[in-house]
Amino acid sequence: MHNAHRPNLDDLPTARQLWRSTAIAAGAAALILVTVVWPSEYGIDPTGIGGALGLAEMGEIKIQLAEEAEADRLMMEGNVEPQSSLQPGLLDVIFGAMVGTAHAQEAPAEAAAWTEEITFALAPGQGIEIKLVMEESAVASFEWAVEGGEVNFDLHGDGPGNSISYEKGRAVPGAAGELTAAFTGNHGWFWRNRGDAAVNVTLRVAGAYSEIKRFD
Repeated sequence: MHNAHRPNLDDLPTARQLWRSTAIAAGAAALILVTVVWPSEYGIDPTGIGGALGLAEMGEIKIQLAEEAEADRLMMEGNVEPQSSLQPGLLDVIFGAMVGTAHAQEAPAEAAAWTEEITFALAPGQGIEIKLVMEESAVASFEWAVEGGEVNFDLHGDGPGNSISYEKGRAVPGAAGELTAAFTGNHGWFWRNRGDAAVNVTLRVAGAYSEIKRFD
């Protein structure tokens, strides 16, 4: 201890250098807070960077799960008020948006005069692919339903040098809506039965397509 050399004052950072380093560190922390922490933890994305990185969606899911967990806790404690007396919260807004989107997707299918109806059976583990041959921006209404269980599905498209996945789902009993072709090519569904029993799937379609292809 007595042999330790005192540092040279010229080697120590100046007050200006310390303030500059502190300001840089604070700025970096603020940038990380706004672009990473807020979007991923709270779904707040003022810069749009979180959405581009997929962090905002992560935050929204966390908020929804937290609200569902709190609702379950209150229900277990018997403290849930009648629904009519509760003010609409974020979960109610999200649920309402989901219901509204579902109705918007189902409306075109319900109103369509189906031009094709295909029913097929899927044994456990079996898959099948059915695609519509469509021009770019063409629109087709669809509706499909599973009898006897649920299936996994992938709504996708492919064409010369192009491929796209529109939507995927696991253990789904059915779906309805409109399919807008992102490019000229084949657009449709792949279903697979991951259950223990055979199921029947009925697909109905109508709209701007020239051909239906089936791949077993």
